[in-house]
Amino acid sequence: MKKIEFLVSFITGFAFLMSLYFYNSLPDVMETHWDYLGNPDGYMKKLPALFFIPSIMIFLNLLFFAIPKIDPLKENIKKFRKHYYIFILVFSIFMLVLHSHLILWNIGIKIHTNSIMSVSFALLFFYIGVLLENTKRNWFIGIRTPWTLSSDEVWEKTHSIGSKMFKISSLFCIIGFFAKDYAMFFILLPAIFSAAYCVVYSYFIYKKSK
Repeated sequence: MKKIEFLVSFITGFAFLMSLYFYNSLPDVMETHWDYLGNPDGYMKKLPALFFIPSIMIFLNLLFFAIPKIDPLKENIKKFRKHYYIFILVFSIFMLVLHSHLILWNIGIKIHTNSIMSVSFALLFFYIGVLLENTKRNWFIGIRTPWTLSSDEVWEKTHSIGSKMFKISSLFCIIGFFAKDYAMFFILLPAIFSAAYCVVYSYFIYKKSK
């Protein structure tokens, strides 16, 4: 756990160092958002653009590491804490990739945004699937609906199906890598469907168990 905490801190610090190192090489107004085709359609001044993602990383990492200490069901989190900490590491790498892409694009190294997103979300969704299959009932991590929080049985069954669906969503992201212009559809639609399905599934499993 200490090693993962160190790696997450290192990755976050590295994101800040990247911003400082490339600061003078970047334009005063940076391209910071891309449409579904991968073309830039949003802009931001250099200072907030360079430090937005690193700042978000600090905030989320503090929140992520605090959750096992403040959750009323912290004893359950201990049962899958290793997988949860690895998720924090995977998420930090995901954010670093997005930040690196932002900087590289604006210094002239224009890797297709949809390609970066497809691979990044594929890895993130796959590990979300791994995390879901190992979670135990708690208030912060996982598929938290009134029905999963009310029953260990509903929690286990919902997270079992959710794990499979997010792993399948990661495969759709890989398909999106080859689809290029339609990549965002392969990234977003399966993930949205998976999340919505799990909510509905948890309700029906709960009603059936009663």
